[in-house]
Amino acid sequence: MRIVTRLLALVGLVLLAACTKPVHNSTEAEVAAARYQAGAPYEIVLFNVVNNDRGSGEHAALMINAPSQRVLFDPAGSWTHPLSPEVNDVHYGFDDTQLFRYTYYHARRTHHVRIQHLQVSGEMAEYILRLAQQEGPVPDAFCAKSIVHILQQVPDFAWIEDSFYPNRLSDQFATIPGVVEENVYSDAEPTERQQYTQ
Repeated sequence: MRIVTRLLALVGLVLLAACTKPVHNSTEAEVAAARYQAGAPYEIVLFNVVNNDRGSGEHAALMINAPSQRVLFDPAGSWTHPLSPEVNDVHYGFDDTQLFRYTYYHARRTHHVRIQHLQVSGEMAEYILRLAQQEGPVPDAFCAKSIVHILQQVPDFAWIEDSFYPNRLSDQFATIPGVVEENVYSDAEPTERQQYTQ
């Protein structure tokens, strides 16, 4: 019985490792050098990458513009860039150029990006930033769920229901007073998208 239990535990660990992307951990010096402050207004921005044919949300991410810096929490995301050092799914140095690169890395003929802006206080933005830094690294398929977990720890957003689905998260987020929404489309082919990672 003990052997069976140990084998099951080992299999569980292997499966857990298999569904987690490689962890990128830049150095503290790299993170400090890349720090970018956008200034007010402070906000959180929810991204949802939506399949144009099926209408399903396939990836979620959260940009946090706090007084100290602006970062992107991209849980289990595939986007990387040498000018945005990453630690546990948090990308630093997330200036307007990186925002453009990230958006159009995902916007293509098959997908568009639903982007929802919400202005918050500087104190709330800093708190959400700290929560994001503590959340990762995130396993595959847990992108929306990890963002929900962060938001649920903020009293104003504690009512948001748990979900694995980016559309469900976006639809709930859209009901918050003050949310401003845009959708970004692109006709770029997959090969053309490479320019947005350079």
